[in-house]
Amino acid sequence: MNQIPRWLEWGREVEALAQTGLHYSPDEYNRQRYRRLLEIAAEMISQNAQLDYDQVYQVYLQQTGYATPRVDVRAAVFKERKLLMVQEKMDGGWTLPGGWADVGDVPSEAAERETWEEAGLKVKAQRLIGIYDANRIEPLGLFHAYKLVFLCQINGGETRPSFETSSVDFFARDQIPSVLSKERTRWQHIEDAFGFLDNPDQPAVFD
Repeated sequence: MNQIPRWLEWGREVEALAQTGLHYSPDEYNRQRYRRLLEIAAEMISQNAQLDYDQVYQVYLQQTGYATPRVDVRAAVFKERKLLMVQEKMDGGWTLPGGWADVGDVPSEAAERETWEEAGLKVKAQRLIGIYDANRIEPLGLFHAYKLVFLCQINGGETRPSFETSSVDFFARDQIPSVLSKERTRWQHIEDAFGFLDNPDQPAVFD
């Protein structure tokens, strides 16, 4: 697992404490303290990550309710023992199709929908490959996240790129592109996906 800088861990934790405190505290005096903690978290992140303070602080202000990790879903789709990957327009890197789960989503159905939207394939989730501590740093590093990867079966459709993806293709194990799309997909996710292709009855992996 990638080593997460301590300043990022501290910033995330302080933001989460402030967000949760603002949600539950009815006392304005304490709410002022929690808003100050939010400012400190934004200062820590903006200075260490060279981000604009006001933008970071406004993003934090928009978060409400009890702070919990976000959920990212990914689909591992195989055809003739080759793995489906999409190339992100944002950074040119390759990744398993997927993205943030929306409120109300069934996780497996979110992975299926993202595959249709990003790659043009209708798929059905068959197994959970693993649950991972995503801890992405850029560009979505302000918040902690968990990643769920599902083994999926093709039920229809034809591969095509989307407004988010510039290319879609299947790759053999020894042909995976060297440039991955930041923290959207790590080599561990790819290795675990091929492991489930070889042994679909093995238990799901987790961090």
